[in-house]
Amino acid sequence: MLTFLLWILLFIVCWPLALAALIAYPILWLLSLPFRLVGIAVDGVFELLKAIVLLPARLLGGRPAAARS
Repeated sequence: MLTFLLWILLFIVCWPLALAALIAYPILWLLSLPFRLVGIAVDGVFELLKAIVLLPARLLGGRPAAARS
């Protein structure tokens, strides 16, 4: 709700900037999608490597990561 009120305030103070933001936001969101997908894939690869490296310790009785906290 606060974001909407700030947008209305921007629209009252400077309506060309508010309309430009309204048009540019979906375009920028679409342009950022590939970078988000690459980030998810890289995070998955790092989690897989971590699981592979820590597998021998877990097989020998090491505590799982959730039990440490």
